[in-house]
Amino acid sequence: MIIVDNALARLEAQNKPIKVGLVGAGFMGKGIALQICKYVPGMELVAIANRSLDKAKFAYNQAGIEESIEVTSSAQLDKNILNGLYSVTTDPMLLCRAAGIDAIIEVTGAVEYAAKVAMCAIENKKHIILMDAELDGTVGPILKVYADKAGVVLTNADGDQPGVMMNLYRFVKTLGVKPVLIGNIKGLHDPYRNPTTQKGFAEKWGQNPVMVTSFADGSKISFEQAIVANGTGMRVAKRGMIGPTVPSGTHLKDVLDKYPLEELTEGPGIVDYIVGAEPSPGVFVLGTHDDPIQQHYLNLYKLGEGPLYLFYTPYHLCHFEVPQTVARAVLFKDAALTPMDKPYVEVVTAAKIDLKAGEILDGIGEYMTYGLCENADTTYLENLLPIGVAENCILKHNIQKDQVLTYDDVILPEGRLIDKLRREQNEYFKMEESVNDVKGESDEILI
Repeated sequence: MIIVDNALARLEAQNKPIKVGLVGAGFMGKGIALQICKYVPGMELVAIANRSLDKAKFAYNQAGIEESIEVTSSAQLDKNILNGLYSVTTDPMLLCRAAGIDAIIEVTGAVEYAAKVAMCAIENKKHIILMDAELDGTVGPILKVYADKAGVVLTNADGDQPGVMMNLYRFVKTLGVKPVLIGNIKGLHDPYRNPTTQKGFAEKWGQNPVMVTSFADGSKISFEQAIVANGTGMRVAKRGMIGPTVPSGTHLKDVLDKYPLEELTEGPGIVDYIVGAEPSPGVFVLGTHDDPIQQHYLNLYKLGEGPLYLFYTPYHLCHFEVPQTVARAVLFKDAALTPMDKPYVEVVTAAKIDLKAGEILDGIGEYMTYGLCENADTTYLENLLPIGVAENCILKHNIQKDQVLTYDDVILPEGRLIDKLRREQNEYFKMEESVNDVKGESDEILI
């Protein structure tokens, strides 16, 4: 049901706009600034934080705001907000602490940096909208605990594929159909891509080659499907997901046999993806229905005879839809996508090339590693290294190409917030007990 537009229109008429702070003025951040400033009534982008002030100012300029003022204190920022002035800063914590800001949109994709922003926003009772699946997929469940205690919403974004998947999932459930697979459609998956191979594509679209690589090598899709799993309680069928590739242009309705029916219908359902199918770059949900009368109706409405019924959204519109998430959080306390409770799926680290002892691991979407989905119980049981914490770790051993790394293979940097949050997450959700429960169930089956 669409209600956000009317709610924002009322705020506009009352001159009581939602006040938003944006952290990150890269490719996606600039798009969000443009959308809010020019096309969303009832909402104001009052401040942008970015490491480069020039980029923050440019984001405002592109959005039609000619003048923005640098601020170095929360008092300055709050004064500007009261006076209807736009602010830029290199310190995102000023936005998180500002009394006049309702919600923070975090769009950097940097895990450690974003963790500090998210925690500061939550501590200061700001709703936090993450266009940062990397952070969400690494420590989202424990951030949700903090957000709940603070009485604020932690959410991924409409428009990004995870948010679109969750909206479709919720729609399918309201029909009485049981979702058994939530899928993502991609045009390319090659785990060995790197910023050099992706440079030309990135330059064509004005994007960061590292970010483009994170999509091409499968790390981003792994994070996207992990956070959808964590929002629904689903799992992955195997490490790395099934991820079938089909001839380009093959319609989704012709690829249902690529997924194991028994795996879908007998468990909690799975998250997965497909390469080459149409409509791309959309998302899809496969569902089942036990009622023969409703099955008859679904067949009448051109969804086929089952047992799997296909629902899909043929697009995702990224920054165009992010303001919808802000309004949902601030006005209705509704999250587009947030962790259900404990971690269900993690993204673990695999070697993109042969690695040598003593080397320092680079970041997501770079030259040394790629991410793979793995069920959280297995990740904990095997002590696997989440790729969200892998950057700047020092290798203790040689690692072969495609080998999955463990915590025993690396020396962690000291003093990082992301590692502290990982420890808290494991302890809070009693991951050790969860693993023991799973091992017990396995033993019973074997006996």
